[in-house]
Amino acid sequence: MKMKIGVALFGALLLAVGCVHTVSERTTFGVPGLKDSVEGRYERSPEELLRASKEVISTLGVLDKESNIYNETNQVKTVEGKVNQRSVYVRIQRLDPKWTMIAVQTRTRGGGTDIDLAHEIEKEVALKLVH
Repeated sequence: MKMKIGVALFGALLLAVGCVHTVSERTTFGVPGLKDSVEGRYERSPEELLRASKEVISTLGVLDKESNIYNETNQVKTVEGKVNQRSVYVRIQRLDPKWTMIAVQTRTRGGGTDIDLAHEIEKEVALKLVH
């Protein structure tokens, strides 16, 4: 009986863990439904936010990839990297001629989230914009 319950619980765990969408429009292994991203809006150009994001990720960890997404109404820039063994995904999108949005998402190797790291990276980007 204990074996059947253990197998049932393991099966339920496998169903709960799957693929999640990243802010860079990719998919990665993870537990869906967990809060894993923070957003900020700044009165700056997308290029300024992109430069600051790349600097912050390079300083805190390793910058892996930079890309553009053109299938949106507005051009979207993305940055991906690793910080403290966490995968970091950054999305930068112009909202209007004056405002630009940044979304920072983090995922652990086991599929969990590190919302504190996402918040820290978003705030470090904001501080880079001031200097």
